[in-house]
Amino acid sequence: MRFFIKRLLPLALCLILLCSNALATNVGDSLIVGIQSTKTTRLQPLDPVERDMMSVYDLVYESLITIDDDYLPQAGLAESWEESGGGKTWTFQLRENIFFSDGTPMTAHDVVATAQYILDRANEEDSQNPGYYFNLKYFVKSISASGDHTVVVKTANGRHYWGILYAMTFPILPKDKVTADNPPGTGAYMISTFEAGDYIWLQQNPHWWQTRPQVQEIMVIMHNSPKAVIESYEYARVDTIFTRSIAAAQHKSGTTSLALDYRTNQLETVLINHRSFPLDSLAVRQAIRYLIDPDKIASQVYMGMVERTDTPMIPGTWMYNDTLSNYFTTDVEAARRLLEEDGWSDTDEDGVLDKLNSKGDKKNLHLRIYVYEEPDNNVRVETANLIADMLGQVGISTKVEIMTFTDIQAKLKAASFDLALASFAMDACPDPGYLLMTGNTGNYGLYKSTDMTNLCKDLRTQLTQEGYQQSLWNIQSRFAEDVPFICLFYRSGSVLTRQMYTTARDVRELELLRGIDTFHP
Repeated sequence: MRFFIKRLLPLALCLILLCSNALATNVGDSLIVGIQSTKTTRLQPLDPVERDMMSVYDLVYESLITIDDDYLPQAGLAESWEESGGGKTWTFQLRENIFFSDGTPMTAHDVVATAQYILDRANEEDSQNPGYYFNLKYFVKSISASGDHTVVVKTANGRHYWGILYAMTFPILPKDKVTADNPPGTGAYMISTFEAGDYIWLQQNPHWWQTRPQVQEIMVIMHNSPKAVIESYEYARVDTIFTRSIAAAQHKSGTTSLALDYRTNQLETVLINHRSFPLDSLAVRQAIRYLIDPDKIASQVYMGMVERTDTPMIPGTWMYNDTLSNYFTTDVEAARRLLEEDGWSDTDEDGVLDKLNSKGDKKNLHLRIYVYEEPDNNVRVETANLIADMLGQVGISTKVEIMTFTDIQAKLKAASFDLALASFAMDACPDPGYLLMTGNTGNYGLYKSTDMTNLCKDLRTQLTQEGYQQSLWNIQSRFAEDVPFICLFYRSGSVLTRQMYTTARDVRELELLRGIDTFHP
């Protein structure tokens, strides 16, 4: 194994030096990848603890359903499926002659055992760690095998819908190795050697059911910080890196590298407390939306490493309603008009808008902006200060308060805030109901709309992609009208590589080596 590292690293370095005046070349039979990893001490695909490791697992383990470049469900280990009983039952027919990397056949019993482990853990009372795939419990009431190649799923109450296909994307493990370290998978590669904090060596799975990949082996070198990952790339110790660091933006125009931008599932938002005066006024919420310029924030703070979105849905996909752009323009004068029509003016000429409340007391238009920050990254604080400047253009007074993640969680749960910058890790299933339905867990702003709640319930009855799309578009229209909160963008990252390894249009977070198994230039 050590010989492999010593042989491969100098070879990669020589290739890079020889190609220093050329564009990135197509990958050969091997690739060296740099990732950040300090927490992974055991290889347990159902319990990932680091996002970069999930892109490694993605090459080793497969799921019943895959999500294609258009973000639509496609056949994976399940070759077909059908619903019955108005979506209460979904039956998945598995492909035959699928084997794990140790040579044992995969059957419906392996699927059931894997799913049941996820469900049991997710439903465990008072569990401090329900597992990464715990959302499966919201979709699946029960799962069973009907023979060796048929899986029958009974859907959970209120989730008899097409969206369940997105939930069937968890990795399938052998039934007797669900909790084992480094269990066999059915994917294109298998993990041959793992040294925690050092490296992972992947080799081709000799039992893979598809065409043999061109790339025969992948070395994954682990680093202890984002800075170390970038330095490793700069000094040509690795061919490819994954990074969400804004410092990676400087590499986008390099002559020896390609930068593949990818969207993460992290949605950055400005939460609004609908119970707090004066944010209970639609006119004030609309005015704030007109004043905040996400494009300016993206360019000045995030160095363009974002994907803009005006709704919780993924832009550029079938689910995104792009007919609503007139709601989301930046327009300072429109904001002034709305506030004036809502009774706000600067009566004492102190530069801050004021208004008499229902008790006849004069109230200034003053808002608290709460923000928490990621370790070693102050972009969210910079964003809050920039938003404060934007609101100040029309006389909205603000105070930015920086908190710990724990403290801001407490503030959100108690609805003790005006505005808060917060991010949400959006689920694979395009269903924003948990953010928008009255009383739901992610509805921190106490937004209340019978129409929106009914629209979200309607979404969860749709059995076709066409019906599902229309429901999502209706939800976004209501979102645009009511301003439950403000979407800024999805965070993005970059895959920097000197060797092109994919033709996939949608290289995305958790699947950053997507397409390497089928790449044949």
